[in-house]
Amino acid sequence: MVSEEQIKKWAEEAEAGYDAAELKRRGRGRPGRGAEPAQVVAVRLTAEELEALDAAAQRHDLTRSEAIRIALAHFAA
Repeated sequence: MVSEEQIKKWAEEAEAGYDAAELKRRGRGRPGRGAEPAQVVAVRLTAEELEALDAAAQRHDLTRSEAIRIALAHFAA
């Protein structure tokens, strides 16, 4: 629940105005991987495939996505 005090602070902040440059710098969401937007591709994996993927990623200190991208790069090479 939001207190009356917090609402008052937000109202005062809004009335004082916002620095547009500061708002743009904050950035929200996941950081980009390059100059152009990336495309999300859904892939169906069995439980066993997913376990193997996660185990391999963990062994190499990678995220699941990083491991998939590396595997795709090797396959496409």
